Amino acid sequence: MQDSPNSHNGHQSPPTHHHKLGFVGQLAKKFIDSKLTPLIIIVAILLGIGATLMLPREEEPQITVPMADVFVQMPGASAKDVEQRVTAPMEKLIKELPGVEYVYSTSRAGSSVVIVRFLVGQNTEDSIVQLYNKLYANFDRIPAGVSQPLIKSRAINDVPILALTLSGDGVTGTELRQIAAQLDEQIKQIPDVSETTLIGGQKRQLRVELDPARLKAYGITPIEISQAFQSQNSELTGGALSQNNQSFLVRTQSFIRSPEDAKGIVVAVANNQPVYLRDVATVTDGSEEPASYVLFGYGDIAQQHSSKETNKAENITKHTGEMEAVTIAIAKRGGANAIQVSHRVLHKLEQIKHNYLPKNVKLTVTRDYGETAAERSNELLFHMLIAVGSVTLLMWFAMGKKEAMVVAVSIPVTLSLTLASFVFYGFSLNRVTFFALIFSIGILVDDAIVVVENVGRHLELPENKTRLKFSKNRQRTLRQIVLEAVDEVGNPTILATVAVIAAILPMAFVGGLMGPYMRPIPLGASAAMIFSALVAFIIVPWTTIQVFTGGSHGGHQEGEEDALTKLYRRFMYPLIHYPKRGTTFLIATTLALVVIVVGLAGFKLVILKMLPFDNKSELQVVVNMPEGTTLEQTARVTREMGQYLASVPEVINYQSYVGTSSPYNFNGLVRHYFLRSGSNVADIQVNFLPREDRKRQSHDIAKAIRPKLKEIGDRYSARIQIAEIPPGPPVLQTLVTEIYGPEYKGQIDLAKEIYQLYKSTDGVVDVDWYVESPQTDYHLVIDREKATLNGISPTQISQVLQMAISGQNVGLLHDENSREDVAINLRFSQSSRTSLEDLKALNVKGTNGNLVPLSSLVKTETATVDTSIYHKNLQPVVYVLGDVSGRVESSVYAMLALQPQIDKLTPAVGAKIQTYLTEQPPTTETYSIKWDGEWQVTYEVFRDLSIAFAVVMLLIYALVVGWFQSFTTPLAIMAAIPFSLVGIMPAHWLMGSFFTATSMIGFIAGAGIVVRNSIILVDFIELRLKEGMPLEEAVIDAGAVRFRPMLLTAAAVIVGSAIILADPIFQGLAISLMAGEVASLLLSRSAVPILYYKLWRKHKSSVPEPFADKETAIANFEI
Repeated sequence: MQDSPNSHNGHQSPPTHHHKLGFVGQLAKKFIDSKLTPLIIIVAILLGIGATLMLPREEEPQITVPMADVFVQMPGASAKDVEQRVTAPMEKLIKELPGVEYVYSTSRAGSSVVIVRFLVGQNTEDSIVQLYNKLYANFDRIPAGVSQPLIKSRAINDVPILALTLSGDGVTGTELRQIAAQLDEQIKQIPDVSETTLIGGQKRQLRVELDPARLKAYGITPIEISQAFQSQNSELTGGALSQNNQSFLVRTQSFIRSPEDAKGIVVAVANNQPVYLRDVATVTDGSEEPASYVLFGYGDIAQQHSSKETNKAENITKHTGEMEAVTIAIAKRGGANAIQVSHRVLHKLEQIKHNYLPKNVKLTVTRDYGETAAERSNELLFHMLIAVGSVTLLMWFAMGKKEAMVVAVSIPVTLSLTLASFVFYGFSLNRVTFFALIFSIGILVDDAIVVVENVGRHLELPENKTRLKFSKNRQRTLRQIVLEAVDEVGNPTILATVAVIAAILPMAFVGGLMGPYMRPIPLGASAAMIFSALVAFIIVPWTTIQVFTGGSHGGHQEGEEDALTKLYRRFMYPLIHYPKRGTTFLIATTLALVVIVVGLAGFKLVILKMLPFDNKSELQVVVNMPEGTTLEQTARVTREMGQYLASVPEVINYQSYVGTSSPYNFNGLVRHYFLRSGSNVADIQVNFLPREDRKRQSHDIAKAIRPKLKEIGDRYSARIQIAEIPPGPPVLQTLVTEIYGPEYKGQIDLAKEIYQLYKSTDGVVDVDWYVESPQTDYHLVIDREKATLNGISPTQISQVLQMAISGQNVGLLHDENSREDVAINLRFSQSSRTSLEDLKALNVKGTNGNLVPLSSLVKTETATVDTSIYHKNLQPVVYVLGDVSGRVESSVYAMLALQPQIDKLTPAVGAKIQTYLTEQPPTTETYSIKWDGEWQVTYEVFRDLSIAFAVVMLLIYALVVGWFQSFTTPLAIMAAIPFSLVGIMPAHWLMGSFFTATSMIGFIAGAGIVVRNSIILVDFIELRLKEGMPLEEAVIDAGAVRFRPMLLTAAAVIVGSAIILADPIFQGLAISLMAGEVASLLLSRSAVPILYYKLWRKHKSSVPEPFADKETAIANFEI
């Protein structure tokens, strides 16, 4: 039968007889009048509230990555010797452990550091115990002269959540540290506070400065003075003495408790007279010599903004320079609520500050992850409420007031149950879990929409209106109509829900650091879909009865078609009845898909990137001076950088850490910034105004300050890095090239050329490499023969030199009032150790008692300090690294620009350079490079997401085959999935957004939603076929009638996801969901019916009209 496009101005009504209810109808029947149903609603809401109060709140997810550092000393050994004797054997043992993913090591003169990183999700305690057992079970293999391994576990909970910086005009670092030590003692008493660390200032120290001339006059050596301290600074209990039926303890008392006690130590006897320490040395109760500086400065904007301080400065404007400072870094226990811990600490400080803080000392909160977590949680909670309200209003305008009320009940119930599931998952409330909830809002209302819309449609059927009008028991009739409507869409709703879960859940199996970071999204959304289906079948029917009783529902009118629906019928008629036109339409749509996707990505109109930077309130400037630079010179560079940073409009304050590391974040934990120390290193912690008080995002500020900081650094030959907090799992650096080869010198030579290529490549910034600058080393070679003849051992000579240059702690000053240990440091005066000649003039006592100058026992040689040797997974490696900046801020494009230039370096090393993209080279017999950094994470994530997408396709196909009992029908249903890219890619281009991992997640998640709509269409087609409608008309009718719930579903997804657009990281997720849903909705409304018709039209003649049941239709249509 060939009808005109307008021959079906409506659609045929379903049969009016009372059919037997299926599983969903029976389920709804049990609860539609039950008194338990309102109790279920109340309990669900209470569970959600309880979960919200119970779950710990954090800004970012806690990722379990067991790590450990192993430190081994081999004094006097060269870097190569340490590598061969210590590092290599230890690495092999560690690599044997199950669950070890990476083994990094650094071998330098005299020491070895091995960093062990286990697989993500491994049990931390078990991993560390295995490491301990492995190393100490092989303790007998430690060579002579090598120390025992020192093993330190590292975990995410070690990251300080709070940093408190003490500073003040005219207050010394020693005074600040003593105040900080007192505060630290109070802070440690607070529940859930874990490790606290004092950074900066100089510890109190009893300094004993030896006078070489006096020592020589009395014939005393530094070693003898050291021995005198060790023997005379002790107390022992002699035992118990019984007298007069009482027991008394007898003990000797000779602890050094004051500088006067130290001055009175007898260090020798000369001419039968005691020689006291005061005779040969100057004793000072002061502070240790500075090995680091911590400086605090305000930004110019501070005078206009109330900085967050527990002891506010009355006049910040007077602080035009930097002040000495001490920072207290505070970490929390695992599982503790960061917001609560932070609040407790600050509350206690507010109570005790008047007892500990002088008026000229200010305490500034320079990090508060508890506050940022609270701000982000409250903000996202507010956004979630906006999304709920927006979706409810949408339903109100689209479906009617009563339908919206039903949906409004289902949303909080479903969200509450989803929140409760987070407790069982072990999640915390963080930005990702909140976004999982917000993301779920757009899809969890689908089931309720479909059910409510179908109930409304059934209530408007003429026969049902008649039933209600003449019913003796209107309530019972209404109940029966609702059950029939729910049962009609029950099975396809279950299938569609399972399809959405099948599309989302595989993403939970993404590996690496990114897996647990994003896991709350697939797990949370899957739980939300399960609960939404249960709510739709249990809560929605009951709510519908309560709301609809007593009047019209106010929904759409059955049989009415608007102008757009009529236009749709006119558009579809020729495409169905003239197959060539339908084929042309499908081919054109497919070609448009290919052109858009390939064109936008291929011409860099849409940039592929792992994740964009977030808008944070802090960043770090990492400074590396050439090896051998003095502490004062490094401080000079950071001061100049600090002066510039103070002028940046958004900078509220900054702290310079010279010679030491700042309180580290998760990025610093993975990069091991906390191990940075030495006179040539520094970093500057920069804090910005709150996000709401500034126009520029933190990443834009970072790009703006980089040129000036680089200019300052270049003047002093300093290498700088702008270390922003990464948006996801941190890596060594954005762009990393690992160089492998048969000879370490050849690797360094190749790395030097690649280093220059980095510097000359547009968009590559913050270039650095793991090769130390050449540094002169003086070797005092001992004449063993002369030393032996004088009865002097090499150890004695080394001890004297160590005391002269570095000093030696020979004990503690036993001052009970000091919060920190007060070391007694033995050292030569500054004036007597300024040159190599001063050192060679020192004396050592031989066995005959004569003093022998070092100049007669040693000769001087100059050499270059050994370069550190790095390993990764047992292979020697040299790292070259950099960041990317500019329009194309993606490591992928920088790699593509660098690779052809690296390929041309072949003649420099005499052999072809092999390139490895994802795996380390299997051998180091030839020179090769491997790309790492952000690229490695990007590859792993997109690989796993692609595998997840393939699994999604198979699962959806299997589900649809199982439901429709056809191998071809799923092709029509799934055809709409790639069509979503027609909207996704142009939307990213128009919004100037990167196509990121979250964009891919949105695309995959959208596949389930798209399939859901297609299932609704195909199921309706088969329903019409069952009623006897011809195939040509059934496929057109499905697109016309079922477009409304499809449109509502799409609108709910768009409204629910729109709130995510403001977040830089999850913006890609929102764009993919919104644009993909719009494109798929518009295209699938036509493409799915056309494809279904083309797949089944050959069997049209064999289709009986009408079908007795669905099984008969399927049997006749089977291919």
